[in-house]
Amino acid sequence: MSTTYVFVPGSNSNSFSYAPLLRELALLGRRALAVDLPGHGYAATVPLAYHARDAAALATAPTGLAGASHEDAVAHVVDVVRRAAEHGPVVPAGHSRGGFTVTSVANRVPELLSRVVYVSAWCCVDLSPAGYTAQPEYASSALHDTAGVLAADPVALGALRMNWRTTDPALLAALTTALDAGGTESEVLISLGLLEPDEGLDVGADRVEAATWGRVPHMYVRLARDRSLPPELQDRFIREADALTPDNPFDVRTLDSSHVGFLVRPEEAARLFAALD
Repeated sequence: MSTTYVFVPGSNSNSFSYAPLLRELALLGRRALAVDLPGHGYAATVPLAYHARDAAALATAPTGLAGASHEDAVAHVVDVVRRAAEHGPVVPAGHSRGGFTVTSVANRVPELLSRVVYVSAWCCVDLSPAGYTAQPEYASSALHDTAGVLAADPVALGALRMNWRTTDPALLAALTTALDAGGTESEVLISLGLLEPDEGLDVGADRVEAATWGRVPHMYVRLARDRSLPPELQDRFIREADALTPDNPFDVRTLDSSHVGFLVRPEEAARLFAALD
């Protein structure tokens, strides 16, 4: 029976950006889908002020992600996995923030998974997410230079709100570095256009558990040119997980890609996933 790959997007993202990768996988004869987590995709909040570039109104427009729960996201992906498992093996693959969800899914329902994949994704083992951001391996993240994208007070709004439609040259340059330094200007602007303004605050507190997550074969796809989640931090996740489950270490692969380059130019990533069946 054919494996189904279930892709879990990162922050402010949705299934739309996965269309090129899903196309390439289909052309290679593979089954794959990308989920929209609750409050994302066509269920996202996109205030009219976002399109109007009205900064004052954007800062106060209500969001559907106020108080959004990590557990709701996990439950949604578990449901998708259960439905897909009726047709054969299932492999969830999280990118970036999607790693938090994938870890929780593997902790909850390891018996439903034939493998779990992290694509330059958060994989907390020894520390909390906040703990890792304070470590030397995160110090070089280009995200430190993108604070200007924040469009509202997260505490007052109850969620993160970003203005990806900025026209500020310095901020656009910083976003380009963080997301896809190797991409063309048009590719970067299209990538930003696919992002949603709002994201929930709750990433959960789960760390990988040896008794559950540790039973599932796991792969880490390093993105060697990632400036958002630096390779040094990716490698720390791998080391710590391998120390926790030495009899089931990460299968490590590397793509010569920026943070979103593997989605914009997906041929190499598609071949990697297609070869897993």
